[in-house]
Amino acid sequence: MRFVEQEKKKAITFSYDDGVTQDIRLIELLNKYGLKSTFNINSELLSTRGILPHNSQRIAHYKVHPEDIKTIYDGHEIAAHTLTHQNLTKCTDDEVIRQVETDRLNLSELAGYEVVGMAYPCGGVNNDDRVAGLIKHNTGIQYARTITCDHRFDLQENLLRFNPTVFHLDFEKMMELGQAFVELQTETPQIFYIWGHSYEMDFAPDYWIKLEDFFNLISFRADIFYGTNKEILL
Repeated sequence: MRFVEQEKKKAITFSYDDGVTQDIRLIELLNKYGLKSTFNINSELLSTRGILPHNSQRIAHYKVHPEDIKTIYDGHEIAAHTLTHQNLTKCTDDEVIRQVETDRLNLSELAGYEVVGMAYPCGGVNNDDRVAGLIKHNTGIQYARTITCDHRFDLQENLLRFNPTVFHLDFEKMMELGQAFVELQTETPQIFYIWGHSYEMDFAPDYWIKLEDFFNLISFRADIFYGTNKEILL
């Protein structure tokens, strides 16, 4: 944990899934406010183009190209998200290992450094002890994020089923937690972890504005370390 090494007690990190082109706009905002994120990518789905229906809208779900990975995510962290976005709880043991480890190795080659993190794909129940055990003993993954938000800042012992603090579309709760975090005085290390998908910012005209309002609230605080998942968790 780099923030502990720097004698800071608070850290903020972000985690965004799928490797979509909206990540480019998101990274511009993150960089503007000195924030860091980890981006979880399905290596066998790179360059694919899809459309997601949302209410009466059609949201672009275009994956970035593999040759652009280094440039787009420079200064942030690339992590695994399985080869083809599978719910690992429904996969055989061998397929869990293949989906995770081959994705990790593919992304390591594209990134130019060893990928050691991941986020579990799919909604609902997307992880369990069996899957976490397979990942721990058969892959190079050192931490894995769930989608179970606990609205807490405390350190967690199980890094292979690590729960985020809040989902980024829960704007009211995210701002409430953000205000509490910047005001927090603590003697023990605390982590504020936000997750989502950048394409969700296109769901409403004001979502990008709301996200930037949150960035403005939490950024440039002398007592907070801003890092990638790897920098903060490992």
